Amino acid sequence: MRQEVETWGQQHGPLPLLLEKPGRTRQESPRRWHGASVVRQVEVEDAEGRLAMAEIRFLVVHSSQLADQTAVAYAAAQAKEAERLAEHIRRVEARWFACAADAEAAIADYEGRGQGRRGRPPHPWRYHALHYRVEAVRIPKKRTRRGRPPKTEVPPVAVHYRLVVHHEALRPAEDTYGWTVLATTVPPEVGTDTEILQAYQEQHITVEPGFRWIKNPAAISPVWLEKPARIAALAMLTVVGLLVYAVIQRQVRLYLREHERHIPGNKGLTATPTAAVVFALFTPVMLVHCTVDDIPSLQVHGVQDYHLLICDAVGIAPAWYQGGATGQNSLLRTTPP
Repeated sequence: MRQEVETWGQQHGPLPLLLEKPGRTRQESPRRWHGASVVRQVEVEDAEGRLAMAEIRFLVVHSSQLADQTAVAYAAAQAKEAERLAEHIRRVEARWFACAADAEAAIADYEGRGQGRRGRPPHPWRYHALHYRVEAVRIPKKRTRRGRPPKTEVPPVAVHYRLVVHHEALRPAEDTYGWTVLATTVPPEVGTDTEILQAYQEQHITVEPGFRWIKNPAAISPVWLEKPARIAALAMLTVVGLLVYAVIQRQVRLYLREHERHIPGNKGLTATPTAAVVFALFTPVMLVHCTVDDIPSLQVHGVQDYHLLICDAVGIAPAWYQGGATGQNSLLRTTPP
């Protein structure tokens, strides 16, 4: 459905302007969002498992900012593929074949049409188009008979075959990238296209940024769930966890701004740290619990002044880190060890 509505947006020419914002820098051009909403019949399932057709409103948006970012990423990927392509062309053109049939079979293999492929796609060149051509090369052979050859004798030659590769970089159309499709059940009389787009963009202050790093395979391990109830429960816990993540970041930034303070960040002192930086600052903090002559003893190591500052910002009692001032034995770190 997303591909269908994206195609609809590209075919209907320039869409109306929904939103415009100035660039983040003076050199950057204004960011514009063009779009329009369409209604499509979609098969939905209710709570009891019954299927029915319902009308869903899709907002098709073209973002100039997203298009520019995609164009830069496309150019970088194309340049990286060009390095692999140069090595591929060198190996292909270095091969020699005894007959034209062998050369044609090699072309079929390079294009994914060789025997045993069973319809598999050709070599994945995503950003370049390759064209193969068979070239016959005549190489002089050494005479078998000694002496000067007669004038009427035709010089013996051997014909060998090689492949010549012509390639061209693919240039997608300007309106190919930068598309976003938003699905909503809000009717147009309740929320206009501009209001729906603004509501979507305002999500960056809550849960939305957390999904950036959670998509990294190193951030969360795969979880296999079969029952829909467990899938919904995991999704709920994830959203709640990201809400807490956003609240911590918000409270720390507000506290630092109100008190004009700074804490260590990734690139020096900062008053606008992310929650990830806040968590990383507490990595060197350690609590040592030992018992001597049946007398328990607690020692906190690695606590700095900015740790207590963060505790005040999020409402954690400093009693959790009592004794930290006398047990400093860890170096200052701003990243996990």
